[in-house]
Amino acid sequence: MKQTLLNEIEKGSKNALLKKKIITHYIYNGSSTITELSKELNLSIPTVTKFIGEMSEDGFINEYGKLETSGGRHPILYGLNPESGYFIGVDMNRFSLDIGMINFKGDLIFHKGSIPYDLENTTQAFDTLCDIVTEQIAELNIDHDKILNICVDISGRVNPESGYSYSIFNFSEQPLSEALTNRIGYPVCIDNDTRALTYGEYIKGCVNGEKDVIFVNVSWGLAIGIIIDGKIYCGKSGFAGEFGHIPAFDNEILCHCGKKGCLETEASGRALHRILIERVKNGETSILSKKIAEGKQITLGEIINAINREDPLCIEILEEIGQKLGKQIASVINVFNPELVIIGGRLSLTEDYLTEPIKSAIRKYSLNLVNKDSIIAVSKLKDKAGVIGACMLARSRMFEC
Repeated sequence: MKQTLLNEIEKGSKNALLKKKIITHYIYNGSSTITELSKELNLSIPTVTKFIGEMSEDGFINEYGKLETSGGRHPILYGLNPESGYFIGVDMNRFSLDIGMINFKGDLIFHKGSIPYDLENTTQAFDTLCDIVTEQIAELNIDHDKILNICVDISGRVNPESGYSYSIFNFSEQPLSEALTNRIGYPVCIDNDTRALTYGEYIKGCVNGEKDVIFVNVSWGLAIGIIIDGKIYCGKSGFAGEFGHIPAFDNEILCHCGKKGCLETEASGRALHRILIERVKNGETSILSKKIAEGKQITLGEIINAINREDPLCIEILEEIGQKLGKQIASVINVFNPELVIIGGRLSLTEDYLTEPIKSAIRKYSLNLVNKDSIIAVSKLKDKAGVIGACMLARSRMFEC
């Protein structure tokens, strides 16, 4: 049976709005007392008490004992009931899928990574995606009626409000979120993959109180996630952060966006893949030379593994990419003056091989007074950032006002 709160949310009542604010407070702050909630939300204590009582009866709020104080009455702590609902995240990569699930409190309770998958803009790839997600849901040992929302993150231009994707699976007039909902059988929202990475790192990763953050997603493609004053910046239509399509080079290389000379053509996993194959075919050697000579497909994961095994050619190419990327990140630092810059995405799994040339270029090209304000860090969640972020977005999209 669907809970009263979910019915209120569907109707968009004033009470639902206030209850969503209470849930959002618990998402970001953990357990707290009724007095703390009333101050934070500028509501009277009787009003908050009434809502907490209703949400407890509805199963969304638990009592977590009394707060220890130096004297007087000990106020009761309330927080989210972890078993009241579940949220699924799907992180789409060029050659694989990651699927995860969090409980209502945000704990990752299921994760399956590196599920083989070829991301192509075809109806077959769309059908395969839906089949994989449906199969994984069927195997989950939970009450499936408590799956409240699913978020699928997608590279490129995505409008999370309208549910349209303009870069992949855009072969129908129907919003992609609606098509996924119909096929999978649960509510589905979509968002940009870099925003998912950024949000995951902001909630569960290396962000430690910073409110102005730039997340650089160096994966098959290249993009940035932007957090300003603690909130993700999406832009008017959800297209903010297309860092990879800055016209940075006069190289005549055609980018997948249809234009030439984009930053992504020289500084991304796609560029690393292309340059490695070109240089091996021109006579240079690598751990992957034999496979390339045989015409077999090389994945980005294999190149990352070769770098971490100290393959000289792969390392040399990556360092060159790091220098080019760092120069452009310096410009971003000059524009936004962020507290924290996080290097994430698949290529960040190479750690110092990528981050050291990036840091060197940032020092060289950014303004001294500005770059002193910016800490450069590597993603803490690493290859789980996308799936955790997608799970968190599935929850926040449902309950944040």
